[in-house]
Amino acid sequence: MATIQYPEGSDLRSLLRFLPEEGLIWLGEHRMLLLHVGALAALRKELVASVGKVQARRLLTRMGFVSGMRDAELAKKTRPQGTLRDAFVVGPQLHMLEGSARVIPLTIELEDGTFHGEFAWEHSWEAQAHLQGIGTSDEPACWMMIGYASGYTSAFMNRFIVFRETACAAMGQERCHIVGKPAEEWSDAPELIGFFQEDPIVGRLLELREEIESMRERLVEPRRVPKLIGASAAFLRTYDLLERAAGTQVTVLLLGETGVGKERFARTLHELSPRKNGPFVAVNCAAIPEELIESELFGVERGAFTGAHAPRAGKFERANGGTLFLDEVGELSPAAQAKLLRVLQEGEIERLGGEQVRKIDVRLVAATNVDLHQAVEAGRFRRDLFYRLNVYPIHIPPLRERISDIPLLVEAMIARFQSLHGKKITGISDKAMLALKAYHWPGNVRELENVIERGVILAPNHGTIEVEHLFVGNGSEETRAHVLGTSGGLEEKSRETHTDLADALIERGVPLESFERMLLHRAVERAGGNLSAAARLLGLTRPQLSYRLKK
Repeated sequence: MATIQYPEGSDLRSLLRFLPEEGLIWLGEHRMLLLHVGALAALRKELVASVGKVQARRLLTRMGFVSGMRDAELAKKTRPQGTLRDAFVVGPQLHMLEGSARVIPLTIELEDGTFHGEFAWEHSWEAQAHLQGIGTSDEPACWMMIGYASGYTSAFMNRFIVFRETACAAMGQERCHIVGKPAEEWSDAPELIGFFQEDPIVGRLLELREEIESMRERLVEPRRVPKLIGASAAFLRTYDLLERAAGTQVTVLLLGETGVGKERFARTLHELSPRKNGPFVAVNCAAIPEELIESELFGVERGAFTGAHAPRAGKFERANGGTLFLDEVGELSPAAQAKLLRVLQEGEIERLGGEQVRKIDVRLVAATNVDLHQAVEAGRFRRDLFYRLNVYPIHIPPLRERISDIPLLVEAMIARFQSLHGKKITGISDKAMLALKAYHWPGNVRELENVIERGVILAPNHGTIEVEHLFVGNGSEETRAHVLGTSGGLEEKSRETHTDLADALIERGVPLESFERMLLHRAVERAGGNLSAAARLLGLTRPQLSYRLKK
């Protein structure tokens, strides 16, 4: 049988980038690892010994299936102008590039949405690992690679394609041979498909483990409210302060930058409190015109002003028995500040234009992103009101101080937005996640929500959110360059930019030694004299920098 020739593969090799200084290897937008086959052989042996051959095969097959599906996403974008067959064989070429085996296509039929294919594998890593860790096998043993081939082809063809191994080097044969076709065309399809499904025993064990962990969490944190997402140290410190205040009647002042989620923290405080069955009323003081703020907060009687045709309860009355959240409290007018102070002192209100005093039972939570200390000193905020509000301040950390929470937040946001927009998203690429972690997030969680919603909308259905889906039109070119050019070169700096810089230096006749000296000293200045920090800026070690400075 004549073998099929591959298209030239330099376009694939360019996708593989090694960044040893950053500890990163990229294949397209997916982070990769170099692992010893001997280590994988030991893992394979331990899996077989621990859960048995059938369960080990199921786990490794599913692991390979996921890997193949990820490579299929990359393949669909790599050769968009070529034939369907040229695009498909990106998978076998990637399999070789990743060091799995030499893949020899023997037959590939892709017509009319169906698939039939035969391939030979030479130098299969998995056959070698099985021989090394377990010994000669009495049946085909390239379980993960079979999973990869099935996952890749299924994702590429948008239907379930199953490969099986008809010859294997782990059985002492010269090379491995595989055949793939739609699952329903295999006579023993139920048995084959079973290796791609979760094992009921293992699945139940995992469910039991999750139940135990959930019970532990309820014992340790019995009142954790799921609307707040986070596990970072900064988040947990803030949550602990919130939880301590929840059972009391203390007035809480939430501080933090715009977009950190102050209203969500306020709602959580309400839900954790004894007032959780009462109303939660939120007011954005900055969004209400100054002449209407008093009537909105304290209510209005009929005829109090032109247009007041009927009496109306204010926010304080509506929140009676519950919690009132005043966001942007620093924007209140002096008159409203004076009335708010009286409410806090006396626990009673008067409607605008009325004389009746009304007792209220409200737990007040205020929030601001301005420095109230400075506002007091500048005379914009009453000192006595500040002391009343500042009884129990809680600072909500900005997103840049809780980077480890970003994956948790992103997962929850993707689930919400794909349901909202009627799409199915398989996840987010490793490179896109690294870009999210590298960004400084001036708009905090609110900005992250906007970025993820945009990513869900722009990503293909049943596809992955990638870097280019996230930061489209996200501010200036400088901001975009910052996002895409940090943490291991998420995107290579523009070759044109580098060329322009080199041309400018040459045209101006700047000697290499002078430029190097200027660059070294500038890095030291930016690092404030810290040589270790300056070395990191230049991609050098500290001894290398010291040597160059002395030279």
